[in-house]
Amino acid sequence: MLLLAVAFGVAIGIAVGMLGGGGSVLAVPVLVYILAQDVETATTTSLVVVVAAAVAGGLGHARDGHVCWRHAAAFTAAALPGVIVGTALGDLVGGTALIAAFALVMLAAAAVTWRKASSPEPEGDDDARHACPALRIPRDLAAGLLVGLLTGLFGVGGGFVIVPTLTVALGFSMRSAVGTSLAIITTTSTLGLVAHLGAGRSLDPELTLVMGTACVAGAFAGARLSARVPQQTLGRAFAGLVVAVAGYLLISAAFLGGPPGSS
Repeated sequence: MLLLAVAFGVAIGIAVGMLGGGGSVLAVPVLVYILAQDVETATTTSLVVVVAAAVAGGLGHARDGHVCWRHAAAFTAAALPGVIVGTALGDLVGGTALIAAFALVMLAAAAVTWRKASSPEPEGDDDARHACPALRIPRDLAAGLLVGLLTGLFGVGGGFVIVPTLTVALGFSMRSAVGTSLAIITTTSTLGLVAHLGAGRSLDPELTLVMGTACVAGAFAGARLSARVPQQTLGRAFAGLVVAVAGYLLISAAFLGGPPGSS
C-alpha cells in the first residue's frame, strides 16, 4: 500500500509542478479507489498532499518570476469564505453525489483547458508575453470565491480551475498561470485543510507523510520539466487526463454504486 502511495505521489507531484494543478484531480480518486480511503478522509489527505506539492513546485516558478503576486493575494482573500461554505456543504452531500459533481466540474475545466492549449501563443517579446496582466478586482474576487468553494467541497487545491480562469478570463500566459496557480493553491489548500480538521475530519498520518514526501520529489522534477516541454502539449495532455479520470468517476457513481463507504 505504501509503495503505491509513493508511486502515485511522485506522479501527482510531477503533474502539479508542470501544470500548476491536477494534483487533487489525481489524488482524490487514487486515495478513494486504490488506497481504500473513505471520501471525507481522502479529501482531507488530498489537501495535505497538494499543499506539499504546490510549495515544492512553486519555488522554481517564483524564482523565474512567473508568479503574479497581486492576483494571488486577491484570489486568496476571496477564497476564505468559499472554503468555509464548501466544507459545510461537503458534510451535507453524500459521497456518490460529491464524486459525480466533482467529475462534472472536471469535464468543464478540461474543455476550457483544451481550447486554450489549442490557441497559439501571441508573438512578441518573451518577457512581455509572460508579464502579469492588470489586476481586475471583480474577476479576481469572483474566481477566488469559486476556487475556495471547490477547495472546501471537494478537497481540491483548485488548480484545474485556477489555470483556465487565469488564462481565459484574466489573459495570463500559460507559464504565468502555472506559477500563479501554485501560489494560490498553497494558500487555499492550507485554508481548506484547517477548515477540514476544524470540522473533525481525520487522515492517516503514515500514508499522508509517505505520499506527501513523494509528491514533493515529483513536484521539483515537474517544475524543471515544465520549462522544457511545449505548453500546448502540456495543456492538451492535462485536459485528456482530466477527461479520463472524470469519465471513470461518472461511471462509478452511475453504475458501480459510487466510491467505497459512500452508501
